[in-house]
Amino acid sequence: MIELKIYNTLNRKKEVFTPLTEGYVGMYVCGPTVYSNAHLGNVRTFLTFDVLFRYLRSIGYKVRYVRNITDVGHLVGDGDEGEDKIGKMAKLEQLEPMEVVQRYTNDFHEVLQQFNFLPPSVEPTATGHLIEQIEAVKDLIQKGLAYESNGSVYFDIDKYNEQGGNYGKLSGRILEDLLNETRVLDGQSEKRNPLDFAIWKNASPEHIMQWPSPWGMGFPGWHLECSCMSAKYLGNQFDIHGGGMDLKFPHHECEIAQGTSLTGQEPVRYWMHTNMLTVNGQKMSKSLGNSFLPAQLFKGEHDLLDQAYSPMTVRFFMLQSQYRSTLDFSNDALKGSQKAFRRLLNGFRMIKSMSFESEDVAIDEKKKAIVEDAIEGFYTALGDDLNTAVGIAHLFTLLKYINMMYMNQLQSAALGEETFNKLKAKYQEFFEEILGLSEEENGTDTSVLNGMLELYKEYKANRQFDKVDQIRAYFKDNGMVIKDLKHRIDWAWEE
Repeated sequence: MIELKIYNTLNRKKEVFTPLTEGYVGMYVCGPTVYSNAHLGNVRTFLTFDVLFRYLRSIGYKVRYVRNITDVGHLVGDGDEGEDKIGKMAKLEQLEPMEVVQRYTNDFHEVLQQFNFLPPSVEPTATGHLIEQIEAVKDLIQKGLAYESNGSVYFDIDKYNEQGGNYGKLSGRILEDLLNETRVLDGQSEKRNPLDFAIWKNASPEHIMQWPSPWGMGFPGWHLECSCMSAKYLGNQFDIHGGGMDLKFPHHECEIAQGTSLTGQEPVRYWMHTNMLTVNGQKMSKSLGNSFLPAQLFKGEHDLLDQAYSPMTVRFFMLQSQYRSTLDFSNDALKGSQKAFRRLLNGFRMIKSMSFESEDVAIDEKKKAIVEDAIEGFYTALGDDLNTAVGIAHLFTLLKYINMMYMNQLQSAALGEETFNKLKAKYQEFFEEILGLSEEENGTDTSVLNGMLELYKEYKANRQFDKVDQIRAYFKDNGMVIKDLKHRIDWAWEE
């Protein structure tokens, strides 16, 4: 196996990845709460783990990738008070809660499909695992690590720490500071400690989503679902847990406390967190008017957008930044990404059509070494905490030699048959299978374009120049150019 280093949030350093079981990886990623449309922050997080999923498989691992759907228990404000986000939306839209869940689950899947994401191995839902969550609550009460209060059940932070736990270790939050930040009047809360968190909530009569339990009608706490579902599908301890950095506290902190308390084992070996999105240097926010949905990006329908951007342009734009760094959206950055992506896309089309031509040409050892080093460099870059930005730089090095061969400035024989075949295979693998980029740009069917190019050649041979001009104009209007080269006629995306 190629060495992979992961920045482990828990230990705050890069660590060489060693799976629990040789050759196998268990990975859990916190999925969306399906009460609204998928937003770009979701997309960036899930893109990181889509690429990690692809990369792990490409270097020989068998991966079970679990990504959940939260369809109950996530309250407004992300705490233990207020309405359920899905229940609130159901009231506003006058729908059954599961209609809301289905609508926005469909939207989530549609958006990820547009970005060419692979589906996870398992996609469990919180409501589909109520039995497991109720049993976990019973177990925590029996262990003395949870208590019932007015029909709700809370995890006892003090008892957890007394038994060797360290609540706050993932996020680096200090318990005393958290208590000082918490403003709860005496007698106002049913918790023993303001930091205790709900693992089962008592439901008021008007609460739409509620189920029977030993503690009365209620619903599970938001944090509990992930502990139960990850354990069910990946075991009490598994390799990688991912999510956005906003989930470090309290959600992932609570998962560690629950998981450790239920099994006596640290549940996760490597924690990975993606950084946030900004727009022109400002945090993306609806209140600032700088938040836009993927559909608005694809159509260019937002005051901050100069034009529409294809899903693959946006995917490529996100890949140009390492996942732990802040990613800033701007028209200039997106336009630059569109141009760069189309250059790589043209290279993808070129290399697919090339074949090794055996000629009496001496092998250029220097060029051969550069190609071999770029291929190795791509793997090394992604093995260094999934650094797609550096990986893409190596892809551009390979593109340089593809362009040289395409323009007949370099003969394939100069690289040697083995290196040429490796270049052809690896460029396609890196572009399509690992980075997950697609040949289709702006929804254009390349088979149709190739058919039109054949007509172009026919019209040109027959000197039907009016039809030749029509086809040229069509290509130009759709961001493409026809190239009349010395040895061939071809089309390419306009860079």
